[in-house]
Amino acid sequence: MHAEEIPGMSRLLSDLGVELPVLAAPMAGGGTTPELVVAAARAGSMGFLAAGYKPAQLLAEQMRTVRAEGVPFGVNVFAPNPVPVSADAYSRYARTVQAEADRYGLGLSDSAPREDDDEWAAKIDVLVGSPVPWVSFTFGIPDPAVVAALRRAGTTVLQSVTTAEEARQAAQAGVDGLVVQGPAAGGHSATLTPDRPLASVSLPDLVAHIRSTVTLPLVAAGGIGTPADVAAALHAGAEATMVGTLLLRTDESGASAPHQRALADPAFDTTVLTRAFTGRPARGLRNAFIDRYESLAPAGYPAVHHLTAPLRKAATAAGDQALMHLWAGTAYRQAVQEPTAQTLRRLTVLL
Repeated sequence: MHAEEIPGMSRLLSDLGVELPVLAAPMAGGGTTPELVVAAARAGSMGFLAAGYKPAQLLAEQMRTVRAEGVPFGVNVFAPNPVPVSADAYSRYARTVQAEADRYGLGLSDSAPREDDDEWAAKIDVLVGSPVPWVSFTFGIPDPAVVAALRRAGTTVLQSVTTAEEARQAAQAGVDGLVVQGPAAGGHSATLTPDRPLASVSLPDLVAHIRSTVTLPLVAAGGIGTPADVAAALHAGAEATMVGTLLLRTDESGASAPHQRALADPAFDTTVLTRAFTGRPARGLRNAFIDRYESLAPAGYPAVHHLTAPLRKAATAAGDQALMHLWAGTAYRQAVQEPTAQTLRRLTVLL
């Protein structure tokens, strides 16, 4: 089915030749690869490169790789919205998790809090100087001047939101559309208030609420695992949907082998929201690290992320799933080993 044949499908997609109302979400940290983005586009969908946690130069290189394939694509950027952590809270947590780091010879407790903006200005310069069809923002809403500069460059600008109030703020900033993320999503929540609990709401209900609040086009994300989930989100008022976790086991995924195995392992039987790994709420498979440290972890992003990053990297290299951040949404059991194109297409069989 073509985009123009789908009721409510936004011209933002159809003008790019996108046929499927299921997009490939950006997964920072390696899950999304240029190959996955290209495969999504060739399937009639569109994917987003993840700018988070990578140097601006590497982002530019990946953009060139995808652009050389002649397909439309987007880029997702972490907008600065830091959660400061006190030196005392940081030091206590560093000393606590040092027990896990000792097995890998890592001195986490000697580190000082690292606060940075993930090369924000440099990445905006790359995107303004070498425009892509779509850019989306997560964690924070950029200054309206940044939104305006991207739009002048010919880019459609999206903002990730988790509530109607966030949707209103994004609309005031001048964005073209919204990615509505429900609490069932894997990985980091896009919430603008990470120090507050996430509301428990179904994705269709959240979409319907935001649809009644703003008139911007909506892309629904979070917990989508079946064709029925896609249909429900579109019926609620979304122009398209977006999936991430379901693509983690695809042929083009960059997720680590231990992560991919965990998604299919019966021993991992639930997902939980945790800030134990990064100091910011994120959903992943429940494991020993979360059980031990969730109640002790301070809010503090990106400082806590940088603190635990060496431990998570060492654990991944060793295949130690007990200490890894196994990001996953609630529909993780629907992730299977197959080409990206097959995953995206099978989600539209009811449309």
